[in-house]
Amino acid sequence: MPLRSAGTGKVSRDPVHHPLFARYYARASVAAETRLGMAGVRRRLLAGLSGRVIEIGAGNGLNFAHYPGTVSEVVAIEPERRLRQSAVESALRSEVPVDVVPGTAEALPVKSEAFDAVVVSLVLCSVRDVPRALSEARRVLRPGGTVRFFEHGTGGGPAMRFTQRALDRTVWPLLSGGCHLARDPVGALREAGFELGPYRRVLLPEKGPKLPPSFCVLGTAWRPSPGDG
Repeated sequence: MPLRSAGTGKVSRDPVHHPLFARYYARASVAAETRLGMAGVRRRLLAGLSGRVIEIGAGNGLNFAHYPGTVSEVVAIEPERRLRQSAVESALRSEVPVDVVPGTAEALPVKSEAFDAVVVSLVLCSVRDVPRALSEARRVLRPGGTVRFFEHGTGGGPAMRFTQRALDRTVWPLLSGGCHLARDPVGALREAGFELGPYRRVLLPEKGPKLPPSFCVLGTAWRPSPGDG
């Protein structure tokens, strides 16, 4: 299935442009695979997937190595140019076919109901318009299709939640490529019309000090089929 053009062909400003953060993330995310246990999280996130998958906000492509052989194709959307270049390199090493495509979560450059699964991994924390992004995810997912998510979310006691909100209002998005720590991904998925499957809170790292970015949620949702409920 051909993808719709994501632009005019001109060299223009990318919709997301965080070159300094992209350089930092490229290094820090690789270290986090072992130091924070992210490799194990990625394996749990993607286990059991099959068919055509769209990964929204693929970053530098560290998920690609963990897709099972039952996945026939991954279309990986990444708006940040430097991260997208790294994702292309990761795609070349993947054991499943991966097509890395420019685009934003709020305007996915693919046809409706074309995918068996949607993957969002540390993405909903940084998109500009969460409801619109999830509306797009629902549009491109076939009825009955699966959403796999691993996201930052508000957590801890009152003092920690206050700190997360304060960081979101001040320096954290500027330093972290638009990331927000106090969003509620589970609530957002529910409000977007997805049915929630099993999910659980995850701390990164699982042992050690609990910092504002430590609180995450890992789980499954799906797009209801006609007649469900």
